[in-house]
Amino acid sequence: MNTKFDYVIVGAGSAGCVLANRLSADPKVRVLLIEAGPTDRHPFVHMPKGIAKAMADPRLIWPYMTNPEEASNASAESWARGRTLGGSSSVNGMVYVRGQADDYDELAKLTSDDWNWAHMSASFRALENHELGGSPTRGDSGPLKLSMPEIRTPLTLAAVEAGVAMGLQKKTDVNDPDDVERVGYVPRTIFRGRRQSAAVAFLRPIMSRDNLIVATDVTVDRVLFSGRRAVGVNGVRGNTRVVYNAEREVLLCAGALSSPAILQRSGVGPADHLSALGIAVIHDSPQVGYNLREHRGLVMQWRVQDELSQNREFQGRRLLANTARYYLTHRGPMADGAYEVGAWFKSRDGLERPDAQLLIAPFTFDYSSPKFRVEAFGGLNICVYGLRPTSTGSVLVSSTDPAALPSITPNYASSQEDRAAMVDIVRYARRYVAQQPLAPHIVEETRPGSQYLTDDEIVTAHRKFGYGSYHASGTCRMGSDEASVTDPLLRVRGVEGLRVIDTSVFPFMLSGNTNGPAMAIAWRAADLILNPRNSGTSDTRSLVQETN
Repeated sequence: MNTKFDYVIVGAGSAGCVLANRLSADPKVRVLLIEAGPTDRHPFVHMPKGIAKAMADPRLIWPYMTNPEEASNASAESWARGRTLGGSSSVNGMVYVRGQADDYDELAKLTSDDWNWAHMSASFRALENHELGGSPTRGDSGPLKLSMPEIRTPLTLAAVEAGVAMGLQKKTDVNDPDDVERVGYVPRTIFRGRRQSAAVAFLRPIMSRDNLIVATDVTVDRVLFSGRRAVGVNGVRGNTRVVYNAEREVLLCAGALSSPAILQRSGVGPADHLSALGIAVIHDSPQVGYNLREHRGLVMQWRVQDELSQNREFQGRRLLANTARYYLTHRGPMADGAYEVGAWFKSRDGLERPDAQLLIAPFTFDYSSPKFRVEAFGGLNICVYGLRPTSTGSVLVSSTDPAALPSITPNYASSQEDRAAMVDIVRYARRYVAQQPLAPHIVEETRPGSQYLTDDEIVTAHRKFGYGSYHASGTCRMGSDEASVTDPLLRVRGVEGLRVIDTSVFPFMLSGNTNGPAMAIAWRAADLILNPRNSGTSDTRSLVQETN
């Protein structure tokens, strides 16, 4: 291969696909998009309820595991991430949440006004094509098609009204920027029964551009430098070592777990840790891989009357019939997302804005089974978690081998604030299901159950049954301070020609699921890159080489 590129994008996930779309819109700009996994042709990627099968397929995921710690009951946890075109947007629960307007104004205070709500709201509107139509705060002509849940059952309707009884405002669009306590049906990255991953929305429509090349099955090892300037990346495709050089910039979009690992293997990170592994230090950046944050979720479950739940739709002959119906019509239970209803609330008095989230679905998991399946009786599940945890962990490479996964230490619930929120949120969820008109449908709580009632018992339940919500952030923190990993233009401090553009740059957790914000930050980053004052161009000429 003898092709020249202006931009080399590492990672074809939520952020990488957006950047590839935006940057290659100029036919004079040559773009290479690199993905470690295969193409996204697997049928379970596109069937919304195929999520369990997709997440269990080793061909489609990075099998990250955390280090055991007290808060995870001394057990390692799976933090699987997508490893195919679309990245995690091809295997996630398809919940589309923007975060709160105040999140972005707070981000602007720590970085620059480039990231305030006014700018980020414009980015969200530009990328959205929402079923609810356009509004001053919602887009209707962007590449990403968003829809509302089609199946609204008596159980989910009762769940919404229970939120109203708790004092929450019922919202048609739960993403409007009025940061009040709210409840409503949650928009999904689904269109006509098919998952709208970042690859489907942003990459597939522009794959024929002559100035865009997509390289799959390439695991990037490290960024290559000439002096302190990034000039390309080194990776592995099968048994072949590959080198891709960039004339302008290398853009890391590999996610909060892989981007810091690539930086560290490249010699940008904590000098003492890198030196101990024999990695030559390009720039001592002590915070690379630190400031890791994650939503510590807990799935609570209640038994309900069988006819109210979807559990029977995912068993036996009904499952076969619903699967056949899906392939014939792209409708029915197999076309639904992971959760239908969301509620955002204040876990305690005195807070200025909601700090916790409930996601509600009319089915339950059989956690006693070694295989994924729903319970044999009717059920309702609610995923609960605090939105802005203050506990921080780390992601550190333990080897120079690009195939070796990094060491992940979540450091869950290390702050008293997070531990207290765990208890408050579980108690809130229990009050929630006790409200009319939901209460008459509830038979009993089955998870964690009535044996976990006191504060200490609830903390124990979190330790035994909690899990990471696949929203890791913060490991390449953006900031206006010199200690931050990336500056307010997402440029890696201490080197040139290198940016990080994914959830790793958020200095704190956003208030909700992170797929939407990952796409929006990439859309905004493209604006900043395309602006000549921030383009970081270079006259350096280089080639792409493949060597054995």
